[in-house]
Formats: sequence, C-alpha cells, structure tokens
Amino acid sequence: MKNLFWFLLGIAGGFVAAHLVNKDPRGHELLSEVDARIAEFTDRMSDAYREQESRIGGFVDGVKDAGSDALDAAKGAVDSAKDAAADVVGAAKSAAAGAAESAASSVSDTADAVSDAAKKLAD
Repeated sequence: MKNLFWFLLGIAGGFVAAHLVNKDPRGHELLSEVDARIAEFTDRMSDAYREQESRIGGFVDGVKDAGSDALDAAKGAVDSAKDAAADVVGAAKSAAAGAAESAASSVSDTADAVSDAAKKLAD
C-alpha cells in the first residue's frame, strides 16, 4: 500500500512539474522538442513494424504455397498408388483365372487319360 502511495505521488508530482515547465517559454520549447522526438521515434517504430509484418507475410505466403504444392504432390502420389494397386489386382485376377482354367484343363485331360486307360484294361 505504501508503494502504491509513492507511485501515485510520483505521477502527480510529474504532472505538476510538467505543468510548471510548460508555463515557461523555454520549458514549453523543451517539451515540444521532446514531444517531436517521441513522435519521430514512434513513427520509425511503426514503419519498422509494418516492414517486418510485410516480410513475415511474404514468408507465410511462401510457406502456404509450398504446403499446398506438397499436398497436391501427395494427392497425386496417392492417386498413382491407387491406380497401380488396381492394375496389380486386375493382373492378379487375370493370372488366377488363367491358372484356374489351366488347372481345370489339366484335370480334365488327366480324367480323360484315366478313363481311356480304364477302358483299355477292361477290354
């Protein structure tokens, strides 16, 4: 509580001192010069902030573009992988059908050969 009192007393004393200095023409000129320097400083800081903001904005836009390009490339790779997988599945189906047909033909030929051999033995 004591620190708050001294803080408020310091602020009030500063206002009183500034008011007294401002009444004197030399003090008024000094305060005007200080005010001009503060305004110049804040203008420079604002300009630097805006410049940095535009630099960062450009960097962010570049990162967004790179991310978008990477996403598009990943989508293309996924689509290519899907197509390749579909081709592999189709080839496997064709191979399996061909193997099944070949096996059926071999079984049929074997059955015919056994049947002929059985007829010969029976005669």
